[in-house]
Amino acid sequence: MQGGRGSGRASRGGVRLWGRHAVEAALLNPDRQHRKLWATREGIDSLEGDLPPDFPVEYAQPADLARLVARDAPHQGLVLDCEPLPELHLGDVLDGDPARPLIVLDQVTDPHNVGAILRSAAAFNACAIVTQDRHAPPESGALAKSASGALEIVPWVRVVNLSRALDEAAEAGYWRIGLDGEADMTLAESLPPGPVALVLGAEGEGMRHNVVQHCDAGARLPISEAMESLNVSNAAAIALYAVATRQT
Repeated sequence: MQGGRGSGRASRGGVRLWGRHAVEAALLNPDRQHRKLWATREGIDSLEGDLPPDFPVEYAQPADLARLVARDAPHQGLVLDCEPLPELHLGDVLDGDPARPLIVLDQVTDPHNVGAILRSAAAFNACAIVTQDRHAPPESGALAKSASGALEIVPWVRVVNLSRALDEAAEAGYWRIGLDGEADMTLAESLPPGPVALVLGAEGEGMRHNVVQHCDAGARLPISEAMESLNVSNAAAIALYAVATRQT
């Protein structure tokens, strides 16, 4: 078998996904081009629906699959090599629906956090997440496993400049709220009735100054003083819930 252990970026610019939810979602995504599936018999049996008759599958033992993925990664008998998802433009995903917030991530680099945020974004019907080209993780097996299939569902827009992206969101009618633990207002107090862009910064450093300057308001989550802050993926999930349950 070819390939080597890694984070989930296959050779020749592809992406390597593993685990039932991530692989199954990728197989069902018409926008995803597939190269090859390595699988155990049990892994194939766990998939919903049948693969096309000519789909490239190589059956393997669990130990063989373990050599294709990150160390101790729970591949669940399924490893898929595929192409990265097509690039998206921000204007293509801004639908202006007040019930579908936009998530903007400023230098959140941990793939597990971005994957978890994608999962919450799918659960609360966000219109998209936005990251920079740089200082953000690429598509990978680790990220897709954390997203539990949401990588194939939630549009992910990569931009060169977040400030310009926030300006574009504002022009499309989005109220831009930066989550900031030092803000005077809580998120519930600052939520308008219209479309919202939620902006979250990296853990520890938070949002960069220039990104803060392109937000319409800052807001904090009303957490106990016993805790200094929340993990960024937890904060995103709570913020998405607040948008979904706001009174309009």
